[in-house]
Amino acid sequence: MSVIDTATTDFSADRARLATNRRVIRLWLGLVIVTLFCLVLVGGATRLTDSGLSITEWKPIHGVIPPLNAAEWQEEFELYQRIPQYEQLNSHMTVEDFKSIFWWEWAHRFLARTIGLIFALPLAFFWLSGRIERQIRWPLVGTLALGGFQGFIGWWMVSSGLTKLTSVSQYRLATHLVIACLIFSACIWIMRGLAPQRNDAPPTRYSGWAAGGIAFLAVFQIYLGALVAGLDAGLSFNTWPLMDGAYIPADLFLRDPWWINLFENHKTVQFIHRCGAYLLLAATLAHMLVTLTKVPSSVHARRAIILFALVCLQAAIGIATLLAQVPLDLALAHQGGALVVLGYAVAHWRGYVGEYPISE
Repeated sequence: MSVIDTATTDFSADRARLATNRRVIRLWLGLVIVTLFCLVLVGGATRLTDSGLSITEWKPIHGVIPPLNAAEWQEEFELYQRIPQYEQLNSHMTVEDFKSIFWWEWAHRFLARTIGLIFALPLAFFWLSGRIERQIRWPLVGTLALGGFQGFIGWWMVSSGLTKLTSVSQYRLATHLVIACLIFSACIWIMRGLAPQRNDAPPTRYSGWAAGGIAFLAVFQIYLGALVAGLDAGLSFNTWPLMDGAYIPADLFLRDPWWINLFENHKTVQFIHRCGAYLLLAATLAHMLVTLTKVPSSVHARRAIILFALVCLQAAIGIATLLAQVPLDLALAHQGGALVVLGYAVAHWRGYVGEYPISE
């Protein structure tokens, strides 16, 4: 065999090995993404069932073990009885009633710990075995670090409801959810960059920026939704398209200073969330129309159509959730739909950037 043939064979073997490694990393990140999706849904159920304050201590290691006997259940219940939520809202509860909210919060924390292991242990193995390319090493480490920080943010959120409030702060809840979305998006971004992609020409020189803007709007809309959830603002003004009898309701800025209404006025927060949905719908519609006009047969056009369809479906679920006064099943479908829209928007944006270049 000639030197050229040997070099060609070695190159082909290296490319095949790289493709295999990338496929394994994508499968691993796919598992992380699915687990994150489940974690966010369980977190949503925890909020909707007012279960988030049922565990009043932060025990990162020991807390993985739930109460195992009647005495331990009583001890946990007595800790809950010390906080304002029990004293002001749930003083009628028995230990058996308490268990129904405890398990939601415990499941949420258990899933969070599980994700840490699912992410950290394979990352260490793939790194040490040379399967992770240099260009994605620090993005993955940064994502892991953000996950660790998220654990602290989760406790910071819970602690806001242990002394004065009867629920967690909507500010901290929104922060917690946005960080979860950033971790979710980072995993999708990296995973999508490791997948083979078609090199269709973009519709315009600004299409990639537009796709990125849509992904940002999706995150911002989730942030607004978290404020709505934190205030239970979805339980009022349950009509659509009118809100309180008008397209633009009165008394949006009753409180002083005016900007506090954007975060603490139930009517204003819900109205802005509605406006955010309209803006996202308009942005994806415009993006789809431009793409179809410029490159109707491209992969970008197909993805723009799917993205617009997902946003339409999410809007329909959101309206149904509002009109039905936020039942648990529809509310969780709405939260899950938001993650699907965000995930697809990030993957669509990554399609304009392209896959990671071949490296060692």
